[in-house]
Amino acid sequence: MQDQPIIKTAIPRRRYQVGTHLATLLGEIDSGDARQFRHLLAFVPQGQSEPTLYVCAQVSAPAERAEGAYSLVVVGEVISEVVDRDDCWGDLETFTTQALKLGQQALGLRQVQINRLL
Repeated sequence: MQDQPIIKTAIPRRRYQVGTHLATLLGEIDSGDARQFRHLLAFVPQGQSEPTLYVCAQVSAPAERAEGAYSLVVVGEVISEVVDRDDCWGDLETFTTQALKLGQQALGLRQVQINRLL
């Protein structure tokens, strides 16, 4: 997967069941490259160990901070796209709500219920 986040360490904050996927919300992320993440939601298909989709609140580059402190980024097998830039993506609840919606949309799981596990 191109542009996959490189995560050295992170603290799991919450887990969700989204149809056939488990989604883990991570915080306090230590990245293995130059990118910095405030929050990250990783979607893993059941029975697999590696995520196939990430939604990230990435710290915006200095030249982009006038548009917002954080970039909302979707990274998957065939997508790597900045969806929005805004300060609000630094807020855990705001990010989580939107990240779950984006994950459902990208994975074709709009009609499934989201259940919080942890």
